[in-house]
Amino acid sequence: MYIIRNTPTNLGVILVTVLWILLVVVAVLVLYVWRTYNTMVRSRNLVDEGWSGIDVQLKRRSDLVVNLVETVKGYAKHERELFEKVTQARAAAVSAGSVGERAQAENALTGTIRSLFAVAENYPELKANTNFLDLQKNLGELEAEIQMARRYYNGTVRAFNSLIQVFPNNMLAGPFGFTSREYFEAAEEDRAVPRVQF
Repeated sequence: MYIIRNTPTNLGVILVTVLWILLVVVAVLVLYVWRTYNTMVRSRNLVDEGWSGIDVQLKRRSDLVVNLVETVKGYAKHERELFEKVTQARAAAVSAGSVGERAQAENALTGTIRSLFAVAENYPELKANTNFLDLQKNLGELEAEIQMARRYYNGTVRAFNSLIQVFPNNMLAGPFGFTSREYFEAAEEDRAVPRVQF
């Protein structure tokens, strides 16, 4: 029977082997952290880009609302209360802070715009005005662009939130300052299925 003795040479080989294994494990962990961090940064940047797209469209709509109110004012002078509501809703939307507050304010603005168009139905001269018709058409196109921007933003938020919430990424997200982002939600009436009556 052959007995292996711990000679200085055998201990040195074992020690070097253990050090190499530890070095490889540490290198793999560092590469994982580096890759995960960079993926989270890229995903966060996509969320910010998506929000910027929504913000641009909402600012365009806000500017369009001012022109729309001025056009309707010329025909419906006694609808002052409605004009004030639209102006207040626009101001609230522009000054809203978080994504949730902005979504709520924009949904309120959408409701007042609908009221403005409902009032316009009572004024045939206004409905025939080319400036009003152009503004109405532009607003409709802009709403479609806002909806596309909202879809893109919410998709990037979903991907980002999933990335930072899954294990083991969630162990890195907190220490690096990555937190979940809010969705930009549509108004309840926009999500509801329209009723058809015959």
